[in-house]
Amino acid sequence: MPLKTLPRDLSWLRFNARVLQEAQCAEVPLLERLKFLAIFSSNLDEFFKVRVATLRRLVKLKKKTRTQLQAKPKRVLAEVLEEVRRQQQEFGRTFREQVLPALGEAGIQMLSAEDLTPEQQAWVQQYFEKNVRDLLSPVVLDETLHQLFLKDQAVYLTFYLTKPLAKAKKGNAERVVLMELPTKRHGSRFVPLPGGAGTPEAPHQVLFLDDVVRVAAPSLFPAYKSVQVNAIKLSRDAEIDIAEEVSGDLLAKIRSSLAKRATGYPARLLYDPETPKEVLRAIKQKTGIEDEELVEGSRYHNFRDFFGFPTFGRTDLLNPEWPELAHPTLPRTGPLLPAIAKRDHLLHVPYQAFDAVPRLLREAATDPSVSSIAITLYRVAPKSAVAKALLKAVKNGKQVTAVVELKARFDEESNMHWAEKLQRAGAHVIFTPPELKCHAKLLLINRREGADSTLRRYAYLSSGNFNEATAGLYADHALFTANAEIAAEVDQVFRYFQTGEEPANLKHLLVAPFTLRKQLLKLIAAEAANARKGKPAYILLKVNSLEDPGMIAALYEASQAGVRIELLIRGIGSLVPGEPGLSENISQRGLIDRYLEHARIYVFANGGTEKVYLSSADWMTRNLDRRVEVAFPVPDEALRAEIRHLLDLERADNVKARDFDNNLLLSAEGAPPVRTQESQYQYLKKLAGRKRAKK
Repeated sequence: MPLKTLPRDLSWLRFNARVLQEAQCAEVPLLERLKFLAIFSSNLDEFFKVRVATLRRLVKLKKKTRTQLQAKPKRVLAEVLEEVRRQQQEFGRTFREQVLPALGEAGIQMLSAEDLTPEQQAWVQQYFEKNVRDLLSPVVLDETLHQLFLKDQAVYLTFYLTKPLAKAKKGNAERVVLMELPTKRHGSRFVPLPGGAGTPEAPHQVLFLDDVVRVAAPSLFPAYKSVQVNAIKLSRDAEIDIAEEVSGDLLAKIRSSLAKRATGYPARLLYDPETPKEVLRAIKQKTGIEDEELVEGSRYHNFRDFFGFPTFGRTDLLNPEWPELAHPTLPRTGPLLPAIAKRDHLLHVPYQAFDAVPRLLREAATDPSVSSIAITLYRVAPKSAVAKALLKAVKNGKQVTAVVELKARFDEESNMHWAEKLQRAGAHVIFTPPELKCHAKLLLINRREGADSTLRRYAYLSSGNFNEATAGLYADHALFTANAEIAAEVDQVFRYFQTGEEPANLKHLLVAPFTLRKQLLKLIAAEAANARKGKPAYILLKVNSLEDPGMIAALYEASQAGVRIELLIRGIGSLVPGEPGLSENISQRGLIDRYLEHARIYVFANGGTEKVYLSSADWMTRNLDRRVEVAFPVPDEALRAEIRHLLDLERADNVKARDFDNNLLLSAEGAPPVRTQESQYQYLKKLAGRKRAKK
């Protein structure tokens, strides 16, 4: 009997629907609702570039191959596209019928070209001549153009020219012209109009750059009486196909694949429903795009540009600031290594400052007793303080080993940049083989201490990346420790990258692809065995994604044995909870709020002595079998209780949590509201306050 699961791609679309629900929530500050629309749009772009493109490749496989893969991509693709169509319609209604009117009431008005007064049209025409005209490059789609190349994710404006004022030359009565919207070169997608006081009666007024061009279109084509302007956008297949081989120059392969990404197969051509058929016909003819890749959108594309929407200084329409909290146990100034030598410390970003990590690296770089530093780099910020500290360490004579993941989708270029800089400086840079990714977040510092220069190791293990940019947006947990046994096992992981020797006799870390799956299955089976004996048995699982069939089957079996299982899943959740006879002991909730929940936490009752792991690994086949991942315990009892309390706050959320079917899990009448991220911030603020009180 086949395993009952929700297809991965449909589950992901449920996640994006939760993002859209935040944009619809009147309690969310208005400009933050615009950001959720931008997140929804950006997510959907990536979904088409990766997942829809993959499904289309599977559809084109021979039937025999699809059968061997046990895949039914054609059916799933149809369901996916239907759900995308429904969500896009909902997205459009949300923007037009909820967000735009609310902006107007708040004193910010978005105008279209048709809304402008004659005076405003004159101002826009002048603005166009001064700031936009020279940025446009027209392409005529006629018989002289043999092939048209559309850039990935760029917005293009199409111009359908009819009714020439002078007698038209034969064949030139109608023309189709294409121009890329110059958003980056212009500096913004939005143009604020002069005047406005920010009140409903005298609002600040904003125009899309698209509409600036629309207003000025007749001046671009003075020989035509009728000029219709519409927008299109192409998303290309972003999958990087790397040969399953270890030999060869991986860096060169990545470079080659990145170049191909820009010219990858079309995954989706979004078009304005008002676009004339003649325009679509010309575009299809010149690009080779087929009908199945056409997706009806709206008048405007690339809503991710709303990340740059002008705020007009309206902090009342943004989330209230949550200043970074002082760490309760790490020193705010001075050396960190002595503090880590004394005890373990947990770091919770973005509530507490990620700066502790580059601080530690800068300290290690200048400490004469530090002999070597090893680190894994999965997503590196473009202006990385972490990478700069590593360069400083190399300059100061430290042996630096950096395991750099060149296959971190959409971050390959930044990672490649820093890998090359580290290599040139003299660091030992290791690239993972094509069939394996390093997704673990590990740092190891080796230091010689005492009169006899005894080696002492300091380790940092995290669920989140060494990336300052995302550390301000992603909620993660990390452990600083000088625990000799844990640090020695971290050293084994690095030795695997250096020598190929697999980690052995691991007592603390669960490491994929070697022991993580096997140990998790043992832990689940132990809970099932305890439940059958009538002992308390439960599993609390917080991950971004749960998709692996083997893990789902094990959880179903544990549920049937009587194990209570709570799933906290932000994104993909293929397990179907609450099914009689299968998963009635399993519940699921997902949380979307101002920060992206990124941490992974595994909790097992373990007969009354809980086992708690933090991890970089989701429960997906790729994470368990084709990535280097690490799940690590929190040995200190007080810190373990700290993690459990933060997790319990999420379990109790009755403001932002949604169930498997995306229904809000609202509080019972009279029960106090619990908004996880706000509650976690206040809890950590109290911890920081206790530190100051003790001083």
